[in-house]
Amino acid sequence: MQAYVYKSQRKQDTFVYLAKRDDFSRLPLSLEQALAPFAFVLEVALTAERRLARADAAQVRQSLSEQGFYLQMPPPPVPPVPAPGRSDD
Repeated sequence: MQAYVYKSQRKQDTFVYLAKRDDFSRLPLSLEQALAPFAFVLEVALTAERRLARADAAQVRQSLSEQGFYLQMPPPPVPPVPAPGRSDD
């Protein structure tokens, strides 16, 4: 299965995978309005062996088949690590 990946120009580290290139018709209007404009990033073959950096390829394939798109949000922020020997109490 081919996927077409677009980066949101409005929300940092947010990507939309589409089942068909440039076909945003299956993307909910509210989501498109919140994230657009988009910049095409790459075309990728989502095989069973494919590993993605921040998404499960099987989950992406399932979402593309069922919904026509997959939304990849930025990772949650990592809380700061306190300096050794320092207490905030």
